Amino acid sequence: MSRDRAVDALRAYAIGGVVLGHWLVTGLVLAAGGGLHQASPLTAMPDLAPMTWVLQTLGLFFFAAGFGSARSLARHRGGTGRWLARRSRRLLLPTVALLGAGAAVLLIATVAGAPDDTLTVGLHLAVSPLWFLAPLLLLVAVSGPLRAAVRRWGVFRCVVPAVAVVAVSDVAVRLLPDGVAVVPVSVVAAWAVPYLLGLAYADGRLAGRRAAGLLAAGGAAALAVLLAVGYPVSAVGVPGDGVSNLNPPSLLAVALAVTQVGLGLLARPGWERLLARPLPGRAVTAVNHNAVRIYLWHQPVLVAVTALTARGGLALPGLHTPPDGPGWVLARFCWLPLLAVVLVTVVRTGRRSGSVDRTDRQRRPGGGALADRSAECVPASAQVYDHRRSGRADLQEVIAVRDSDPPSRGRADGQPR
Repeated sequence: MSRDRAVDALRAYAIGGVVLGHWLVTGLVLAAGGGLHQASPLTAMPDLAPMTWVLQTLGLFFFAAGFGSARSLARHRGGTGRWLARRSRRLLLPTVALLGAGAAVLLIATVAGAPDDTLTVGLHLAVSPLWFLAPLLLLVAVSGPLRAAVRRWGVFRCVVPAVAVVAVSDVAVRLLPDGVAVVPVSVVAAWAVPYLLGLAYADGRLAGRRAAGLLAAGGAAALAVLLAVGYPVSAVGVPGDGVSNLNPPSLLAVALAVTQVGLGLLARPGWERLLARPLPGRAVTAVNHNAVRIYLWHQPVLVAVTALTARGGLALPGLHTPPDGPGWVLARFCWLPLLAVVLVTVVRTGRRSGSVDRTDRQRRPGGGALADRSAECVPASAQVYDHRRSGRADLQEVIAVRDSDPPSRGRADGQPR
């Protein structure tokens, strides 16, 4: 089953949007005591809010996750439990590595006398991206039933209940008094919508420009209506605002996700032409292979670079200064290449460590996860392995029988050997 390069491009764009968005809206201001406290440029520059529609790409991330789960389920041979364990391991192992490394760094920073403000901000920004694990793992766990439901009733009928849950949650958030907790059921329901779209697309149910156009137009119309009735313009939370479109995700977040999926599928021919070129193709492949690590480590990298450069006590523009004007945005763009280099270095280091661990498991009896994938993809190799274990003479006998046939002879069905 071949890869869908358009989905690869959308996944890479989604990861890039999340990273760039966080690096641009997360201001870390150097205080007089040497500590760092968080500030958002959206507070001082609300006109930048429409830019969040381009950079808040979590909907595309869940769409690609749904597509990947459907494709993986289709080619998996074995029990669903084994499939789920393997999919979950790909998410949880990098997370455990992040938490372990973060705990060590936090301990070292505490012993070194780092200010409490810096430790608090660093811990918050390092842990906050982990929220996505809960809804994603839950959706992955029920991928089989969701896929069956989409096949039986269609994606529209499956999406409607999820949208209704988000709508009820929005009403509750706005009507209940401040301080009253609302069960965050919309966190799963909202991201289930693009996930279901990904499952449907993997089964060929959203193929063609007509379906993509309907998604884009419908999502855009819903965005216009929601903005007209008073939803916040920013697709991410803004400090000081009473209501956020992202925490918990609102109907505007759902409409934005549907719009982005529709536009992304409409641009499929362009994605394919772009990825046919060597450099963009290699870049997208690298991002897809390291998507989870990039997502997990981009905020710790921002905190580390900001905290280390603040040790000298000099407030560097765009890194330690208040995000209060266009000058800060321009200065922050100048820091992005350094942040990207550090992130790539951290991700590549972590990937090499993971590769060594997988190699060790491969050498041990049983072969580990790589052997499992090899057994699924190349069952003939497993048969040859069984012949080797039963004796080299049996394998030689098999080879001798094959070689005794004339090379020109074909199968009974007329296909060449």
